[in-house]
Amino acid sequence: MRTIQDIHYLIFPEKEMENNIVQKFLHTSIANKISYHNESELDSIIHELQSNNINSKDVILLKPFLGRFYQVCPGSPHMICCRYRVINTCFNCLYNCTYCYMHVYLNSYGIMQFTNTDRLFTELNDFIKSCSPSMVYRIGTGEFTDSLMFDEITGLGCDLIQFFSKYNNIFFELKTKSSNVDHLINIPSKGNAVIAWSLNTPQNIAYYEHDTATLEERIHAAVKAIDAGYYVAFHFDPIILYQGWEDDYYNVIKLMQGKIDPEKVVWISMGGFRYHLHFRDILRDTFPEEMMTVYEMFPGIDGKYRYFKPLRIKIYNFMYKLLHEIFKKAYIYLCMETDYIWKEITGKDFNSSEELEKDLVHHLSYRFIQKNTILY
Repeated sequence: MRTIQDIHYLIFPEKEMENNIVQKFLHTSIANKISYHNESELDSIIHELQSNNINSKDVILLKPFLGRFYQVCPGSPHMICCRYRVINTCFNCLYNCTYCYMHVYLNSYGIMQFTNTDRLFTELNDFIKSCSPSMVYRIGTGEFTDSLMFDEITGLGCDLIQFFSKYNNIFFELKTKSSNVDHLINIPSKGNAVIAWSLNTPQNIAYYEHDTATLEERIHAAVKAIDAGYYVAFHFDPIILYQGWEDDYYNVIKLMQGKIDPEKVVWISMGGFRYHLHFRDILRDTFPEEMMTVYEMFPGIDGKYRYFKPLRIKIYNFMYKLLHEIFKKAYIYLCMETDYIWKEITGKDFNSSEELEKDLVHHLSYRFIQKNTILY
């Protein structure tokens, strides 16, 4: 598994030398630390590194974030989505997953860690003020990065867990493909914090999730998180097909069954491999050996290419029945799928994303929330 020890360059703003995040990275063992005074100078530094063929993932760039730290996940047009709340703390990732949509959407250089986290907590306080005590919220990092890839340096995971621990109707999630949980074990106030892992078969991890933790390392880390008092969650997304996929995904679920306490699993998501058409060309250019796009795919109503509908139903039925049998307490849901697929797999007839959110809220309220404290 790749760690911050494998990063070779740190670029930081000279005028923010006293910033807490900047200070933490300056105290790491990264060999080359380069300061910049303005955007023009930063552009020149980046140009020189690119000219010397320094890979974008070998560089951490520290700078303030000018956009929104907090937002509702936009989902995918015409699909039933879960209305997850997203916290942006970083753009890009230490790892190098072949299928990652950031190969298209993020055209910036380096792993960009945001420094102005004071404004992050200002936005979160505004969010808290707008919350309804009768509503349950799922909110987390990891939409545009890996939540834990160097969280032991930033300390943001710890800060956010403790911030949200006061609110009994908020489930805060950290999503990762790492095994980096040791720094979170002894946090005293965990609240409804959830540490979540993206899971796949050993073949797909080896082929398409470069530099990440192995399946066994992820499961072992999940056991440590449960033992420390956390809830856990799992995301089978993307499910990638190949000859023998059923046996391999079956074995992953059976490994989970043998290791994971089902009472501590709050949700599990499933999503088939999908892509926009222009992503396929970028994918084949960047990873010429990939075999994901050799399957016949068809455009959906949101413009993304997916496995043929009958095949998706077969995939989800296979996974859903296995998972539901073992993890009866968890809410098992589909990511970016149609109302038709939802009904075929779960029997639930959702006409909107809001209806899915309402069902999820009811499930979490009934199954997991202790009714003694909701603080505002």
